[in-house]
Amino acid sequence: MRAETQNIADEIKQSLALLRRHLDWDSARKRLDELNAKAEDPDLWNDPEKAQALMRERTRLDESINAYLSLETAYSDNLELIELGEAEGDESIVKEAEAALKAAREEARKAEIETLLAGEADRNDAYVEVHAGAGGTESQDWASMLLRMYTRWAERKGYKVELMERHDGEEAGIKSATIVVKGHNAFGWLKTESGVHRLVRISPYDSNARRHTSFSSVWVYPVVDDTIDIDVKESDCRIDTFRSSGAGSQHVNTTDSAVRITHIPTGIVVACQNERSQHKNRATAWNMLRARLYELELEKREAQANAEAASKTDIGWGHQIRSYVLQPYQMVKDLRTGVVSPSPSEVLDGDLDEFMAAALAARVKGGVEAVEDID
Repeated sequence: MRAETQNIADEIKQSLALLRRHLDWDSARKRLDELNAKAEDPDLWNDPEKAQALMRERTRLDESINAYLSLETAYSDNLELIELGEAEGDESIVKEAEAALKAAREEARKAEIETLLAGEADRNDAYVEVHAGAGGTESQDWASMLLRMYTRWAERKGYKVELMERHDGEEAGIKSATIVVKGHNAFGWLKTESGVHRLVRISPYDSNARRHTSFSSVWVYPVVDDTIDIDVKESDCRIDTFRSSGAGSQHVNTTDSAVRITHIPTGIVVACQNERSQHKNRATAWNMLRARLYELELEKREAQANAEAASKTDIGWGHQIRSYVLQPYQMVKDLRTGVVSPSPSEVLDGDLDEFMAAALAARVKGGVEAVEDID
């Protein structure tokens, strides 16, 4: 067997061992049998909420087990084909099996990433807040580019995106915006994006065509469901109403329907203006506040919580997690993992999985380490 092929086979074997440990194989098979038996109970749907939770667990477990079995079969079958082809001197069989092994390695890598999404709230939907830093129109335009980037990433993943609130800049871009990304493992994927993002480019707003550096921050937190009890005292909160704003007069309400809630003990502020009804905006804002407080509790359980809460630091030099350089060369570099892309246009169009996967892996292996920034 060729050395390259042996290395690929070894990678798949290591992935299989990791996946089996993560699944706790014997317990997972036993649990799936239990869930299958419960799913056949005609009284199951007497409690729809409980039934839906059971079916979701059953689907996730079934998919994980089948993915492992499929990978295991691809590994063993193609190794046998390579041995057979080499014994019979049939190079076509060997090449076909080697190509199949390479494909299996890619599936194994994807499956490994899925094992990283095992946090308490990783499967939940996610709120994504974008805030422009100091710098006026430049930073506000950069914030709108980031908002588009995460929207495009979500669309690539087949997720749904809803705009919760948006405050436009005076000339261009946005001062801030919040979206909710809905889909399986949305928070798990997005959680490592919290931090300050730096852009270097020739400014389209500078008549002298000078190079500018802009900063905007991103803050990600999970949408919490009704099964998670977060106690929020109304006496600890200040509730303000204001007139909604948006990109164009057709999106602007003539009444004070938008709602902003400030949680005084923590200083957390949430706002919602996507509904015309103040009552609906208020309910959504309360849910957003509960989610933020829940994320705060999750942070306390993680050793790197302070580093992760980058949106609470200055939006400027020394705090960025990723740099996007458009001039005088093209590069995006993550300052925690060292992952680099030579195509900022693709990254800004939502091609973020490589950056997210590396940051997830770094967290699991013991935290992220700062690397040298780019000019």
